Amino acid sequence: MSWFVLIVSGMLEAVWAGALSASRGFTRRGPTVLFAVALVLSMLGLAWAMTGLPTGTAYAVWVGIGASLTVVWSMAKGDEVASPARLGLVVLLVACVAGLKVVA
Repeated sequence: MSWFVLIVSGMLEAVWAGALSASRGFTRRGPTVLFAVALVLSMLGLAWAMTGLPTGTAYAVWVGIGASLTVVWSMAKGDEVASPARLGLVVLLVACVAGLKVVA
């Protein structure tokens, strides 16, 4: 169950990162509220997952999921270039996160 909560929390990290950008410095109410809710839920999930997983592994997986989804979302929106090298590096990041699960 800890792994499931950790994965959802990592996904929520990408949500709050996207909402933070969309809030335009907290000047837009909807994205600001989404940012706050997703941030709190993401942190609570990470904290809970850390009760059953090693801290370093949990944090690395949480950040890896959030970072990779944030980059992919930015590429899909056209905010970032989706070059083969960048896509390959995101795949490598996801592989590293999966590797941490395999060796845990």
